[in-house]
Amino acid sequence: MSKVLDHPALVIRSIPDNATIAVGGFGSCGIPSVLIDELIAHGARDLRIVSNNCGTDGWGLGRLLEAGQIARLTASYVGENEEFVRRYLGGELETELIPQGTLAERLRAGGAGIPAFFTPAGIGTVIADGGLPWRYDGEGQVAVASPPKRIETFNGREYVLEHGITTDFALVRAWKSDVYGNLVFRKSARNFNPLCAMAGRFTVVEAEHVLAAGELDPDEVHLPGIFVQAVVAVPAEADKRIDRVTTRLAQVSA
Repeated sequence: MSKVLDHPALVIRSIPDNATIAVGGFGSCGIPSVLIDELIAHGARDLRIVSNNCGTDGWGLGRLLEAGQIARLTASYVGENEEFVRRYLGGELETELIPQGTLAERLRAGGAGIPAFFTPAGIGTVIADGGLPWRYDGEGQVAVASPPKRIETFNGREYVLEHGITTDFALVRAWKSDVYGNLVFRKSARNFNPLCAMAGRFTVVEAEHVLAAGELDPDEVHLPGIFVQAVVAVPAEADKRIDRVTTRLAQVSA
């Protein structure tokens, strides 16, 4: 059965308030910007977002944050977003910060049906011991802090228990998809997209190229369609940005 939809609103409008959503992307690369725009237009509130970062001011998840639709963020990086800083320190946004590799594995584990795993990342820090500020009270005091986590010793080394992450929905961007949702990601846009797709119970993909059945070489596929419930075609040039443009002075012959 084809999973291709004519318009993203057909599924995005079913996302309720308080939903948990995994969102792919890394910095400005591989952002499902079309789906985020539809989510803003839909207006669902108090969303609980899981993503590597919360976009930047005026872009990606940063726009959803500015619209006041995010209540909680689970992420590994939150720099370059002044609106995030204002809302977090002002007590308007709860935030759980996780080491990047741990976040990636928690998403993968959730999608693979693994409830929890042990990792050495975070031992000896507030990640394991608790006390990481999740929410401030608006006056500079910590209102909610992270609890301590279970620690076990294996072969003389301490490890902390981390739980797999699953979400109600996932929004991701792919380079290619066939009508069954088998996905191919392009270069660095692969980033957190396949992991978020795995973690979502209902995964929506915006794809730059939607192919007929049989047009994808099975060896090309990065993520099988079993993890995907809906596919929307978007223009290949839609909202592609560069985090930082770096140039050098041209060499001039004497």
